[in-house]
Amino acid sequence: MAVRFGTDGIRGRAYDEVSVDLAYRLGRAVAAVFDAPVVVGYDTRESSPVLAAAVLAGLVDGGAEATDLGVIPTPGVAVVARARNSVGVVVSASHNPYYDNGLKVLGPGGTKLDHLTESVLAAALEAAAPAPAELERPVVLDEAAQDQYLDLLRELVPGDFSALHVVLDCANGAASVVAPALVRATGARVSVIHDSPNGVNINEHCGSTHVEDLVATVRELGADVGLAFDGDADRLIAVDATGTVRDGDDLMVLFALDLSSRRALGGGVVVTTMSNLGLRRALGEASLEVVETDVGDRNVLLALEERDWCFGGEQSGHLIFCELAPTGDGLLTAMLLLDLIVRRGPLATQASVAWHRVPQALVNVAREDYDDAVVSSLCEALVARYGIADEDWRLVVRPSGTEPVVRVMVEALEGRFVEDFTTALRAAFVA
Repeated sequence: MAVRFGTDGIRGRAYDEVSVDLAYRLGRAVAAVFDAPVVVGYDTRESSPVLAAAVLAGLVDGGAEATDLGVIPTPGVAVVARARNSVGVVVSASHNPYYDNGLKVLGPGGTKLDHLTESVLAAALEAAAPAPAELERPVVLDEAAQDQYLDLLRELVPGDFSALHVVLDCANGAASVVAPALVRATGARVSVIHDSPNGVNINEHCGSTHVEDLVATVRELGADVGLAFDGDADRLIAVDATGTVRDGDDLMVLFALDLSSRRALGGGVVVTTMSNLGLRRALGEASLEVVETDVGDRNVLLALEERDWCFGGEQSGHLIFCELAPTGDGLLTAMLLLDLIVRRGPLATQASVAWHRVPQALVNVAREDYDDAVVSSLCEALVARYGIADEDWRLVVRPSGTEPVVRVMVEALEGRFVEDFTTALRAAFVA
């Protein structure tokens, strides 16, 4: 069966869907498709060093010049790849639990693969030789890669943030060492939680998908802001001083308005289908064009490149600043957000003035249980009950590219519509 590249590379259960053999064959495929050196980095889950070693073995056996970057955020791999004119391979399952893992390939210069190149790579993967029994290869571990990444981030955002108290939630992932070092270098007072990875605690009740501990810590310490990364640190979710969670939509509105006010936006903003209706209204009121893509930061990046725009992102916290980095970068977004707070005031104040979120809910339904006819029937009944106009509500249904679920998102100006829909949906599908 052909390997499926999802919205964020190949992802699945470690040693099962994402096996050592698959990792080795991917290394061989990358060596066959790209005529360039290759750097390989990975996150802190227990399977990552094993799978990375297999990728490196495949690269070496395929004749590629390969370098092991060790544990490093996904955007760090992209930065190093760009600096060294190399291809990048990342072993990570991002925000997924530790027992999953994934394989992601970044093109020359650390860029996301376009669909054609991905198809060529997939064909090479299918044709690649299987893994041998012995996979140890003499590959150099580059211990300077993290410093190279951090130095670049400080060059991009060299501000003094000594007035701020910042709480970092490192998700027990790849940000655990680099994020505290980066923010402390700005002079900020830094408190850190979930920065002790043990191989199985990555994303476990922490990080950008589980911000409860961060909210509590920000409130307890009276901090100015909390910053939550995911396992591979390519996304960021913030918590303001009041303990309110500020997701990618909040941050996109604030950054877009700030960039526009400084004549640095360079066009409009690219968002995905999951971004809140309130975001579209706020940016529209500011006369900013909004273009919508399918979910996936690669889709956002491709849309930005097509229009020669510089900024876009996802509600999940993937934000892309094209003029600063080749991919979305949670640590870069964190630094830019701290700079924004220093320049323009508290995050809570900025967000409350800039826009108003429309009631929205997301329900995950097991893929095998989902029935489109049931969802359509629920929508028809509720639209008739509340008499809602077409432009005042929105439904987005999409299969996840990273998990075996269908994501059903509903939003409406009428909050009771959203509440009733999600209640009925959970009763129909969710045990």
